[in-house]
Amino acid sequence: MVSSLERTGAQLYERMARVVPGGVNSNVRLEVAQRYFSHGSGPWLWDSEGRDYIDYVLGQGPAFLGHAHPRMLAGVTESIATGMTFAAQTEIELEAAESLVNTLGWAQMVRIGMTSTESVQAAFRLARAATGRRLFLRFRGQYHGWLDNVLVNAQEPWPRVASDGQLASSLDESITIEWNDLEAVREAVAVHPEQIAAIITEPMMLNAGAILPQPGFLEGLREISKEHGIVLIFDETITGFRLGLRGAIGRFGVEPDLAVYGKAVAGGFPASVLAGSTQLMSQFAKGTNHSGTFNASVLSCAAIVHALTIMHTTTIYDDVERTGEQLMASLRGLFAEFNLPLQVRGVPAAFHVAFDTAEPVTSFAELQRADADRYRRLVPHTIEAGVWLTGRGIWYVSGAHDDATNDATLVRMKMALTEFVKHERTE
Repeated sequence: MVSSLERTGAQLYERMARVVPGGVNSNVRLEVAQRYFSHGSGPWLWDSEGRDYIDYVLGQGPAFLGHAHPRMLAGVTESIATGMTFAAQTEIELEAAESLVNTLGWAQMVRIGMTSTESVQAAFRLARAATGRRLFLRFRGQYHGWLDNVLVNAQEPWPRVASDGQLASSLDESITIEWNDLEAVREAVAVHPEQIAAIITEPMMLNAGAILPQPGFLEGLREISKEHGIVLIFDETITGFRLGLRGAIGRFGVEPDLAVYGKAVAGGFPASVLAGSTQLMSQFAKGTNHSGTFNASVLSCAAIVHALTIMHTTTIYDDVERTGEQLMASLRGLFAEFNLPLQVRGVPAAFHVAFDTAEPVTSFAELQRADADRYRRLVPHTIEAGVWLTGRGIWYVSGAHDDATNDATLVRMKMALTEFVKHERTE
Protein backbone atom coordinates (compact mmCIF):
# COMPACT_ATOMS: atom_id res chain seq x y z
CA MET A 1 0.00 0.00 0.00
CA VAL A 2 1.09 3.59 -0.65
CA SER A 3 1.62 5.54 2.55
CA SER A 4 -0.64 8.57 3.09
CA LEU A 5 2.58 10.51 3.70
CA GLU A 6 3.92 9.55 0.27
CA ARG A 7 1.26 10.74 -2.13
CA THR A 8 2.76 13.54 -4.22
CA GLY A 9 3.20 12.78 -7.90
CA ALA A 10 6.96 13.22 -7.63
CA GLN A 11 7.19 10.80 -4.72
CA LEU A 12 5.01 8.19 -6.41
CA TYR A 13 6.95 8.57 -9.65
CA GLU A 14 10.24 8.01 -7.85
CA ARG A 15 8.96 4.67 -6.59
CA MET A 16 7.33 3.72 -9.89
CA ALA A 17 10.44 4.50 -11.94
CA ARG A 18 12.39 1.95 -9.89
CA VAL A 19 10.16 -0.89 -11.06
CA VAL A 20 8.55 0.35 -14.32
CA PRO A 21 10.63 1.80 -17.21
CA GLY A 22 10.13 5.55 -17.36
CA GLY A 23 7.60 5.25 -14.57
CA VAL A 24 4.82 4.46 -17.08
CA ASN A 25 3.25 1.40 -18.69
CA SER A 26 2.49 3.18 -21.96
CA ASN A 27 4.94 5.52 -23.66
CA VAL A 28 2.09 7.88 -24.49
CA ARG A 29 2.09 8.80 -20.78
CA LEU A 30 5.74 9.80 -20.56
CA GLU A 31 4.81 13.49 -20.74
CA VAL A 32 2.72 13.08 -17.58
CA ALA A 33 4.86 10.51 -15.78
CA GLN A 34 4.63 12.37 -12.47
CA ARG A 35 0.84 12.76 -12.59
CA TYR A 36 -1.15 10.30 -10.48
CA PHE A 37 -4.94 10.17 -10.25
CA SER A 38 -6.81 8.60 -7.36
CA HIS A 39 -10.27 8.48 -8.92
CA GLY A 40 -12.68 9.89 -11.47
CA SER A 41 -16.41 10.55 -11.55
CA GLY A 42 -18.34 11.75 -14.59
CA PRO A 43 -16.23 14.47 -16.26
CA TRP A 44 -14.01 15.00 -13.20
CA LEU A 45 -10.66 13.60 -12.06
CA TRP A 46 -8.92 13.89 -8.69
CA ASP A 47 -5.18 13.49 -8.30
CA SER A 48 -3.26 11.83 -5.48
CA GLU A 49 -2.99 15.18 -3.70
CA GLY A 50 -6.74 15.88 -3.80
CA ARG A 51 -6.83 18.45 -6.62
CA ASP A 52 -9.71 18.25 -9.09
CA TYR A 53 -9.65 18.56 -12.89
CA ILE A 54 -12.26 18.81 -15.62
CA ASP A 55 -11.25 15.98 -17.92
CA TYR A 56 -11.09 16.41 -21.70
CA VAL A 57 -8.71 13.51 -22.28
CA LEU A 58 -11.10 10.78 -21.06
CA GLY A 59 -8.34 8.19 -20.87
CA GLN A 60 -7.40 9.03 -24.50
CA GLY A 61 -11.05 8.68 -25.51
CA PRO A 62 -12.65 5.58 -23.94
CA ALA A 63 -14.62 7.29 -21.15
CA PHE A 64 -17.32 8.57 -23.51
CA LEU A 65 -19.96 7.93 -20.85
CA GLY A 66 -17.85 9.66 -18.20
CA HIS A 67 -15.80 8.04 -15.45
CA ALA A 68 -17.28 5.41 -13.14
CA HIS A 69 -20.73 5.52 -14.73
CA PRO A 70 -23.03 3.96 -12.09
CA ARG A 71 -25.05 1.86 -14.56
CA MET A 72 -21.85 0.53 -16.10
CA LEU A 73 -20.33 -0.32 -12.74
CA ALA A 74 -23.47 -2.08 -11.50
CA GLY A 75 -24.03 -4.07 -14.69
CA VAL A 76 -20.44 -5.16 -15.23
CA THR A 77 -19.93 -6.01 -11.55
CA GLU A 78 -22.99 -8.28 -11.60
CA SER A 79 -21.79 -10.04 -14.76
CA ILE A 80 -18.22 -10.73 -13.67
CA ALA A 81 -19.31 -12.09 -10.28
CA THR A 82 -19.71 -15.47 -12.01
CA GLY A 83 -16.23 -15.52 -13.56
CA MET A 84 -14.20 -13.92 -16.32
CA THR A 85 -13.10 -16.44 -18.97
CA PHE A 86 -13.91 -20.11 -19.47
CA ALA A 87 -12.17 -21.21 -22.71
CA ALA A 88 -15.64 -21.50 -24.23
CA GLN A 89 -18.55 -19.20 -25.00
CA THR A 90 -20.92 -17.32 -22.68
CA GLU A 91 -24.42 -15.94 -23.08
CA ILE A 92 -23.20 -12.39 -22.45
CA GLU A 93 -20.80 -12.90 -25.38
CA LEU A 94 -23.71 -13.79 -27.64
CA GLU A 95 -25.69 -10.83 -26.35
CA ALA A 96 -22.77 -8.48 -27.05
CA ALA A 97 -22.28 -9.80 -30.59
CA GLU A 98 -25.99 -9.56 -31.46
CA SER A 99 -26.22 -6.08 -29.97
CA LEU A 100 -23.22 -4.91 -31.98
CA VAL A 101 -24.53 -6.29 -35.27
CA ASN A 102 -28.00 -4.83 -34.67
CA THR A 103 -26.60 -1.44 -33.68
CA LEU A 104 -24.07 -1.10 -36.49
CA GLY A 105 -26.59 -2.03 -39.16
CA TRP A 106 -24.08 -2.50 -41.97
CA ALA A 107 -22.07 -5.48 -40.62
CA GLN A 108 -23.23 -9.10 -40.42
CA MET A 109 -20.53 -10.50 -38.15
CA VAL A 110 -18.12 -9.42 -35.42
CA ARG A 111 -15.14 -10.71 -33.48
CA ILE A 112 -14.55 -9.25 -30.01
CA GLY A 113 -10.99 -8.72 -28.77
CA MET A 114 -9.08 -6.69 -26.20
CA THR A 115 -7.27 -3.92 -28.11
CA SER A 116 -7.69 -2.22 -31.45
CA THR A 117 -4.03 -2.93 -32.18
CA GLU A 118 -4.93 -6.63 -32.30
CA SER A 119 -8.13 -6.10 -34.26
CA VAL A 120 -6.30 -4.08 -36.91
CA GLN A 121 -3.88 -6.97 -37.41
CA ALA A 122 -6.80 -9.39 -37.67
CA ALA A 123 -8.32 -7.15 -40.35
CA PHE A 124 -5.05 -7.19 -42.33
CA ARG A 125 -4.88 -10.96 -42.08
CA LEU A 126 -8.43 -11.28 -43.42
CA ALA A 127 -7.66 -8.89 -46.28
CA ARG A 128 -4.54 -10.83 -47.26
CA ALA A 129 -6.41 -14.14 -47.05
CA ALA A 130 -9.26 -12.81 -49.17
CA THR A 131 -7.12 -11.18 -51.86
CA GLY A 132 -3.89 -13.18 -51.88
CA ARG A 133 -2.03 -9.85 -51.85
CA ARG A 134 0.60 -8.46 -49.50
CA LEU A 135 0.47 -4.64 -49.37
CA PHE A 136 -1.82 -2.22 -47.62
CA LEU A 137 -2.33 1.47 -48.25
CA ARG A 138 -2.42 3.84 -45.29
CA PHE A 139 -2.41 7.59 -44.66
CA ARG A 140 0.16 9.89 -43.14
CA GLY A 141 -0.40 10.84 -39.51
CA GLN A 142 -2.94 8.12 -38.76
CA TYR A 143 -2.33 5.65 -35.94
CA HIS A 144 -3.32 2.00 -36.18
CA GLY A 145 -1.42 0.55 -33.23
CA TRP A 146 2.13 0.23 -31.95
CA LEU A 147 3.23 -2.94 -33.79
CA ASP A 148 6.09 -2.80 -36.28
CA ASN A 149 4.07 -2.90 -39.50
CA VAL A 150 1.82 0.05 -38.56
CA LEU A 151 3.98 2.32 -36.35
CA VAL A 152 5.28 5.11 -38.60
CA ASN A 153 7.05 8.39 -38.00
CA ALA A 154 4.98 10.82 -40.04
CA GLN A 155 7.44 13.72 -39.89
CA GLU A 156 9.74 14.51 -42.79
CA PRO A 157 11.32 12.46 -44.24
CA TRP A 158 8.46 9.96 -44.19
CA PRO A 159 7.57 7.22 -43.90
CA ARG A 160 10.17 5.81 -41.54
CA VAL A 161 10.26 3.74 -38.37
CA ALA A 162 9.19 5.45 -35.17
CA SER A 163 11.02 3.36 -32.59
CA ASP A 164 14.37 1.85 -31.76
CA GLY A 165 14.16 -1.88 -32.32
CA GLN A 166 11.52 -1.54 -35.02
CA LEU A 167 12.46 -3.32 -38.23
CA ALA A 168 12.60 -0.94 -41.19
CA SER A 169 11.65 -3.86 -43.43
CA SER A 170 8.31 -4.09 -41.61
CA LEU A 171 7.20 -0.94 -43.41
CA ASP A 172 7.79 -2.63 -46.76
CA GLU A 173 4.27 -4.07 -46.68
CA SER A 174 2.64 -0.63 -46.52
CA ILE A 175 2.33 2.42 -48.74
CA THR A 176 1.87 5.74 -46.93
CA ILE A 177 0.31 8.76 -48.64
CA GLU A 178 -1.43 12.00 -47.64
CA TRP A 179 -5.06 11.80 -46.55
CA ASN A 180 -7.93 13.41 -48.45
CA ASP A 181 -6.01 13.01 -51.73
CA LEU A 182 -7.88 10.67 -54.06
CA GLU A 183 -5.45 11.26 -56.89
CA ALA A 184 -2.60 9.98 -54.70
CA VAL A 185 -4.70 6.88 -53.97
CA ARG A 186 -5.26 6.25 -57.67
CA GLU A 187 -1.56 6.71 -58.38
CA ALA A 188 -0.56 4.25 -55.64
CA VAL A 189 -2.98 1.65 -56.96
CA ALA A 190 -1.65 2.17 -60.48
CA VAL A 191 1.99 1.84 -59.36
CA HIS A 192 1.21 -1.39 -57.46
CA PRO A 193 -1.33 -3.15 -59.68
CA GLU A 194 -3.06 -6.10 -58.02
CA GLN A 195 -0.66 -5.93 -55.07
CA ILE A 196 -2.71 -3.95 -52.54
CA ALA A 197 -4.81 -6.10 -50.23
CA ALA A 198 -6.33 -3.32 -48.14
CA ILE A 199 -6.80 0.40 -47.70
CA ILE A 200 -7.01 1.37 -44.04
CA THR A 201 -8.08 4.78 -42.83
CA GLU A 202 -9.62 6.69 -39.98
CA PRO A 203 -12.90 7.81 -41.61
CA MET A 204 -12.39 11.09 -39.77
CA MET A 205 -8.81 11.89 -38.84
CA LEU A 206 -8.77 12.22 -35.05
CA ASN A 207 -5.59 10.76 -33.63
CA ALA A 208 -3.39 13.61 -34.91
CA GLY A 209 -6.01 16.33 -35.33
CA ALA A 210 -9.75 16.63 -35.98
CA ILE A 211 -9.76 16.61 -39.79
CA LEU A 212 -12.98 15.85 -41.63
CA PRO A 213 -13.02 13.89 -44.89
CA GLN A 214 -13.35 16.14 -47.91
CA PRO A 215 -16.61 15.75 -49.84
CA GLY A 216 -16.35 12.65 -51.99
CA PHE A 217 -13.14 11.32 -50.42
CA LEU A 218 -14.61 8.35 -48.55
CA GLU A 219 -16.94 7.66 -51.47
CA GLY A 220 -13.88 7.70 -53.73
CA LEU A 221 -12.06 5.19 -51.51
CA ARG A 222 -15.11 2.94 -51.67
CA GLU A 223 -15.26 3.17 -55.46
CA ILE A 224 -11.53 2.56 -55.97
CA SER A 225 -11.57 -0.39 -53.56
CA LYS A 226 -14.47 -2.06 -55.34
CA GLU A 227 -12.96 -1.46 -58.76
CA HIS A 228 -9.62 -3.04 -57.85
CA GLY A 229 -10.75 -5.81 -55.49
CA ILE A 230 -9.20 -4.10 -52.44
CA VAL A 231 -10.58 -4.55 -48.92
CA LEU A 232 -11.57 -1.18 -47.45
CA ILE A 233 -10.96 -0.97 -43.68
CA PHE A 234 -12.23 1.87 -41.52
CA ASP A 235 -10.34 2.23 -38.25
CA GLU A 236 -13.14 3.54 -36.04
CA THR A 237 -11.19 3.03 -32.83
CA ILE A 238 -11.79 6.68 -31.93
CA THR A 239 -14.80 7.65 -34.05
CA GLY A 240 -16.84 4.52 -33.36
CA PHE A 241 -19.72 5.07 -30.92
CA ARG A 242 -18.40 8.60 -30.33
CA LEU A 243 -19.75 10.24 -33.48
CA GLY A 244 -23.01 8.34 -33.11
CA LEU A 245 -24.33 4.82 -32.57
CA ARG A 246 -23.13 3.94 -36.08
CA GLY A 247 -19.95 5.98 -35.74
CA ALA A 248 -18.40 7.67 -38.75
CA ILE A 249 -20.10 5.17 -41.05
CA GLY A 250 -23.47 6.50 -39.94
CA ARG A 251 -22.31 10.10 -40.01
CA PHE A 252 -20.74 10.07 -43.48
CA GLY A 253 -22.82 7.35 -45.13
CA VAL A 254 -20.01 5.22 -46.57
CA GLU A 255 -19.75 1.54 -45.64
CA PRO A 256 -16.36 -0.28 -45.64
CA ASP A 257 -15.72 -4.00 -45.92
CA LEU A 258 -14.27 -4.18 -42.41
CA ALA A 259 -14.20 -1.79 -39.45
CA VAL A 260 -12.32 -1.75 -36.17
CA TYR A 261 -13.90 -0.35 -33.00
CA GLY A 262 -12.40 0.35 -29.58
CA LYS A 263 -12.31 2.98 -26.83
CA ALA A 264 -15.97 4.10 -26.50
CA VAL A 265 -17.44 0.72 -27.52
CA ALA A 266 -17.15 -0.61 -23.95
CA GLY A 267 -17.66 2.59 -22.01
CA GLY A 268 -14.10 2.73 -20.71
CA PHE A 269 -13.51 -1.00 -20.19
CA PRO A 270 -10.91 -2.83 -22.35
CA ALA A 271 -12.47 -4.20 -25.52
CA SER A 272 -12.17 -3.99 -29.29
CA VAL A 273 -14.33 -5.18 -32.13
CA LEU A 274 -13.69 -6.20 -35.72
CA ALA A 275 -16.88 -6.02 -37.77
CA GLY A 276 -17.58 -6.89 -41.38
CA SER A 277 -19.45 -8.89 -43.97
CA THR A 278 -20.21 -12.57 -43.61
CA GLN A 279 -18.17 -13.25 -46.74
CA LEU A 280 -14.99 -11.87 -45.18
CA MET A 281 -15.51 -12.61 -41.50
CA SER A 282 -16.45 -16.26 -42.07
CA GLN A 283 -12.86 -16.86 -43.21
CA PHE A 284 -11.93 -16.94 -39.52
CA ALA A 285 -13.74 -20.29 -39.34
CA LYS A 286 -12.15 -21.60 -42.55
CA GLY A 287 -8.40 -21.50 -42.02
CA THR A 288 -7.62 -17.87 -41.19
CA ASN A 289 -6.49 -17.82 -37.58
CA HIS A 290 -7.63 -15.27 -35.00
CA SER A 291 -6.96 -16.26 -31.40
CA GLY A 292 -6.68 -14.75 -27.93
CA THR A 293 -7.16 -16.05 -24.40
CA PHE A 294 -8.96 -12.89 -23.30
CA ASN A 295 -10.97 -12.33 -26.47
CA ALA A 296 -14.65 -11.81 -25.61
CA SER A 297 -14.06 -12.08 -21.87
CA VAL A 298 -17.09 -11.66 -19.64
CA LEU A 299 -15.71 -8.27 -18.57
CA SER A 300 -15.41 -6.95 -22.13
CA CYS A 301 -18.72 -8.35 -23.35
CA ALA A 302 -20.69 -7.17 -20.34
CA ALA A 303 -19.18 -3.72 -20.75
CA ILE A 304 -20.17 -3.63 -24.43
CA VAL A 305 -23.73 -4.73 -23.65
CA HIS A 306 -24.23 -2.16 -20.90
CA ALA A 307 -22.51 0.66 -22.80
CA LEU A 308 -24.68 0.09 -25.87
CA THR A 309 -27.79 -0.06 -23.70
CA ILE A 310 -26.95 3.33 -22.21
CA MET A 311 -26.22 4.77 -25.65
CA HIS A 312 -29.54 3.45 -26.99
CA THR A 313 -31.73 4.53 -24.08
CA THR A 314 -30.41 8.00 -23.20
CA THR A 315 -30.02 11.33 -25.01
CA ILE A 316 -26.23 11.11 -24.79
CA TYR A 317 -25.55 11.99 -28.43
CA ASP A 318 -27.83 15.03 -28.39
CA ASP A 319 -26.27 16.07 -25.09
CA VAL A 320 -22.69 15.74 -26.37
CA GLU A 321 -23.54 17.60 -29.57
CA ARG A 322 -25.08 20.52 -27.68
CA THR A 323 -22.45 20.68 -24.93
CA GLY A 324 -19.56 20.33 -27.35
CA GLU A 325 -20.90 22.97 -29.74
CA GLN A 326 -21.33 25.44 -26.90
CA LEU A 327 -17.85 24.70 -25.56
CA MET A 328 -16.22 25.15 -28.97
CA ALA A 329 -17.97 28.49 -29.49
CA SER A 330 -17.10 29.70 -25.98
CA LEU A 331 -13.45 28.73 -26.39
CA ARG A 332 -13.23 30.62 -29.68
CA GLY A 333 -14.57 33.70 -27.92
CA LEU A 334 -12.16 33.31 -25.02
CA PHE A 335 -9.14 32.87 -27.29
CA ALA A 336 -10.16 36.00 -29.24
CA GLU A 337 -10.46 37.91 -25.96
CA PHE A 338 -6.79 37.10 -25.28
CA ASN A 339 -5.85 37.80 -28.90
CA LEU A 340 -4.36 34.31 -29.24
CA PRO A 341 -4.44 32.60 -32.67
CA LEU A 342 -5.88 29.37 -31.26
CA GLN A 343 -8.11 27.62 -33.78
CA VAL A 344 -10.87 25.22 -32.72
CA ARG A 345 -11.67 22.64 -35.41
CA GLY A 346 -13.62 19.41 -35.56
CA VAL A 347 -16.91 18.10 -34.23
CA PRO A 348 -18.51 18.59 -30.81
CA ALA A 349 -17.62 15.10 -29.59
CA ALA A 350 -13.95 15.50 -30.48
CA PHE A 351 -12.24 18.69 -31.58
CA HIS A 352 -8.70 19.95 -32.01
CA VAL A 353 -7.21 23.18 -30.64
CA ALA A 354 -4.02 24.56 -32.20
CA PHE A 355 -2.01 27.73 -32.60
CA ASP A 356 -2.55 28.21 -36.32
CA THR A 357 -3.90 30.45 -39.05
CA ALA A 358 -7.59 30.33 -39.90
CA GLU A 359 -6.88 28.43 -43.13
CA PRO A 360 -8.55 25.00 -43.46
CA VAL A 361 -6.70 21.83 -42.50
CA THR A 362 -7.41 18.86 -44.74
CA SER A 363 -4.26 16.72 -44.34
CA PHE A 364 -1.44 15.89 -41.97
CA ALA A 365 0.88 18.09 -44.04
CA GLU A 366 -1.37 21.10 -43.45
CA LEU A 367 -1.60 20.19 -39.78
CA GLN A 368 2.16 20.80 -39.53
CA ARG A 369 1.53 24.49 -40.11
CA ALA A 370 0.44 24.82 -36.46
CA ASP A 371 2.82 25.83 -33.69
CA ALA A 372 2.65 22.57 -31.77
CA ASP A 373 5.43 23.53 -29.36
CA ARG A 374 3.55 26.65 -28.30
CA TYR A 375 0.42 24.60 -27.57
CA ARG A 376 2.47 22.15 -25.52
CA ARG A 377 3.73 25.10 -23.49
CA LEU A 378 0.14 26.12 -22.83
CA VAL A 379 -0.98 22.73 -21.49
CA PRO A 380 0.91 22.85 -18.15
CA HIS A 381 -0.95 26.10 -17.41
CA THR A 382 -4.34 24.50 -18.15
CA ILE A 383 -3.46 21.53 -15.94
CA GLU A 384 -2.37 23.85 -13.15
CA ALA A 385 -5.74 25.62 -13.50
CA GLY A 386 -7.60 22.31 -13.31
CA VAL A 387 -8.35 21.48 -16.96
CA TRP A 388 -6.89 18.11 -17.91
CA LEU A 389 -5.52 18.14 -21.47
CA THR A 390 -2.67 16.58 -23.43
CA GLY A 391 -0.15 18.25 -25.69
CA ARG A 392 -1.67 16.76 -28.86
CA GLY A 393 -4.51 19.29 -28.83
CA ILE A 394 -7.44 16.85 -28.97
CA TRP A 395 -10.38 17.64 -26.66
CA TYR A 396 -12.87 14.82 -26.03
CA VAL A 397 -16.36 15.63 -24.74
CA SER A 398 -18.31 12.98 -22.80
CA GLY A 399 -21.97 12.49 -22.02
CA ALA A 400 -21.17 13.61 -18.48
CA HIS A 401 -20.03 17.10 -19.50
CA ASP A 402 -22.76 19.71 -19.24
CA ASP A 403 -23.45 23.43 -18.90
CA ALA A 404 -21.90 23.49 -15.44
CA THR A 405 -18.63 21.96 -16.61
CA ASN A 406 -18.60 24.32 -19.59
CA ASP A 407 -18.90 27.30 -17.27
CA ALA A 408 -16.22 25.95 -14.94
CA THR A 409 -13.94 25.20 -17.91
CA LEU A 410 -14.14 28.78 -19.14
CA VAL A 411 -13.29 30.15 -15.69
CA ARG A 412 -10.32 27.81 -15.39
CA MET A 413 -9.15 28.38 -18.96
CA LYS A 414 -9.21 32.12 -18.39
CA MET A 415 -6.89 31.62 -15.43
CA ALA A 416 -4.64 29.39 -17.53
CA LEU A 417 -4.48 31.81 -20.44
CA THR A 418 -3.73 34.72 -18.12
CA GLU A 419 -0.75 32.85 -16.69
CA PHE A 420 0.33 31.64 -20.12
CA VAL A 421 0.36 35.14 -21.61
CA LYS A 422 2.18 36.48 -18.57
CA HIS A 423 4.76 33.70 -18.85
CA GLU A 424 5.31 34.36 -22.58
CA ARG A 425 5.91 38.05 -21.93
CA THR A 426 8.66 37.28 -19.43
CA GLU A 427 10.47 34.74 -21.60
